Amino acid sequence: MGVPMAVVRVGMVGAGAVATRHAAAIARFSDAELVAVADPVPERAATLAARYGAASYDGHDRMLEHEELDAVYVCVPPYAHGPPELAVIEAGLPMFVEKPLAADLATAEMIATRVEAAGQATATGYHWRAMDTMERAAELVAACPVRLALGTWLDRAAPPAWWASRALSGGQTVEQATHVLDVLRHLVGEVAQVSAIGARTHPASEDADIDQVAVATLRFTSGALGTLASTSLLDWHGHMGVRLIGEGLCAELTETGLVVRTGDRQVSWPATRDARTSTDRDFLDVVHGRRDRIRVPSAEALRTHRVACAVARSAAEGRPVDV
Repeated sequence: MGVPMAVVRVGMVGAGAVATRHAAAIARFSDAELVAVADPVPERAATLAARYGAASYDGHDRMLEHEELDAVYVCVPPYAHGPPELAVIEAGLPMFVEKPLAADLATAEMIATRVEAAGQATATGYHWRAMDTMERAAELVAACPVRLALGTWLDRAAPPAWWASRALSGGQTVEQATHVLDVLRHLVGEVAQVSAIGARTHPASEDADIDQVAVATLRFTSGALGTLASTSLLDWHGHMGVRLIGEGLCAELTETGLVVRTGDRQVSWPATRDARTSTDRDFLDVVHGRRDRIRVPSAEALRTHRVACAVARSAAEGRPVDV
């Protein structure tokens, strides 16, 4: 838990699209201020910093050395995780880390071990957990356990060049569909084993080798079964969500709402809470020393990352993988 303060001084590591979104959210809060931005591309750091009157740096080490900060956001590509987190842990500051935790599992495990030893506050960017419809879905499945879960992430390829490289992004399951896996873990339970297969419609190259289509089966510790189907072949944002089936129940949860059918009756609830902003608010409240409502700290995010990496490993090795 943090200590009471008038305004939280925030440092941002990374200045890409996700960092820009978090910076805009921070600017809407009267009790937080973005005071510094670090990015290995100086021009990008300077552009984002200038928007909020913040200082800019070409590296996180220099930012941590020169700024008096109360909290740090780490919003970097998957392959760049590790050094920023370790530096923030060394500085003893609360840390918000965007998903995925890393492009691989070993880096994420190493960071989590250091975080646990340090005992500092953490939050991660699994914002679906903050949806008001998620709370309603959790109530439904508590009363009617899920026996079959169908997850989908049908999307377009992300613009950055690193995204198409397995070594740099981890692949679509690790970088994007991890949101769906996190929802499934939250609503259905822990995953015991996965089996996946992936393919490309175009030959792999040195710069582009991730699967463009993939399907995974999931066996949960509860005995429930699940699937995850994903693709990056579209040129628009397609369908992302989960369908949950229990005895006499079918519920579909997406970022826009929850649709529940029982027999001939169908009820819909739109998602009304800004889940991304809520996730930022919950983190900053903890830094302020207020009530801890962080839904996905580092340790919880690691459990989801383990499942995503198991799916990716299963597809690559062509065999089932225990989680």
